[in-house]
Amino acid sequence: MLSLSQIVRKYPCSILCIAVVWILSLVPFFPETPLDNVVFIDKWVHILMYGGTCCVIWIEYIRHHTKPDYEKLFFWAFLAPIAMGGVLELLQEYCTSTRNGNWLDLAANVTGVTLAAVVGLAICLLRPRR
Repeated sequence: MLSLSQIVRKYPCSILCIAVVWILSLVPFFPETPLDNVVFIDKWVHILMYGGTCCVIWIEYIRHHTKPDYEKLFFWAFLAPIAMGGVLELLQEYCTSTRNGNWLDLAANVTGVTLAAVVGLAICLLRPRR
């Protein structure tokens, strides 16, 4: 089992991305942008946030392991981010007055995580063995 300092040393970018997702999910407001006119822009943002974060998790994992443990990856790079997205949607709905939880946001989160898993699995399968 890894200590907290080992986790921080092995996965600094993943931890940073997760922190950014939490902050962006719970800040009370966002300024208006020209992209507000794009249909489903918020769903695209969710896909990119969760897909990008999970790609970083996969890449940092692959960098530090010669043989992937697919059970750990399934939990930490697939199930845990989906659960985090669900928790954040519930927090937005019940613990903030300026944000609301949304099932479509959760679906977009799952889509991003799934796309990242496909990319991560492809990297695992295609990289040369050491």
